[in-house]
Amino acid sequence: MSSRRRIRDKWRSKAWYTVLAPPYFGNVELGAIPADEPEKLVGRVIDSTLYDVTNDFAHQYLKMHFQILEVDGKTAKTIFKGHEYSRDYLRSLVRRRTTKVDGIFEVKTKDGYKLRVAVAAFTLVRIRTSQEREIRAIMKKIIKEKASALTLDQFAQEMVLGKIASDIYNEAKKIAPLRHVGVRKSKLLTQISQLISQKVKKAA
Repeated sequence: MSSRRRIRDKWRSKAWYTVLAPPYFGNVELGAIPADEPEKLVGRVIDSTLYDVTNDFAHQYLKMHFQILEVDGKTAKTIFKGHEYSRDYLRSLVRRRTTKVDGIFEVKTKDGYKLRVAVAAFTLVRIRTSQEREIRAIMKKIIKEKASALTLDQFAQEMVLGKIASDIYNEAKKIAPLRHVGVRKSKLLTQISQLISQKVKKAA
């Protein structure tokens, strides 16, 4: 009986905090999580989908990850942590007698955030190794140029909403016929301590 009371008291001592997506994703409410101390929420990663952000049913295939950066009152504010295609969606893109061209790149945005970005191109027919190399070089060129020219919020938007993939597609289709190009996965490599430090410097 006393152990039940302890569990009940433990939950009663927790407060609920509303988690918001970053401003560049519309400050959309991602859910609510409990904590006995707000500081314990900092660094937590919240999983969502692009559909939850845009309310567009066509975006259900894309998983989104946000990391809590600070707590203001009962609101937990986040930063974009990364994204990825769902396994089912990625599997649906694979076809026999075609080629999947993968490229993984580490980049730094205009405002100094480091990310690892994975791009995938799916062809209509099987292509030569030399063509794969050319397509991968185009991926690298566009990803690096975009990252150096855009802030994290701009880069994240262009990744998940398909602008970067569209730019790669338009250039790479000159090398071989393509069925799909997408930034299938990304991950913010900058650590939470560095994120907080950068935020403090910007506020100063």
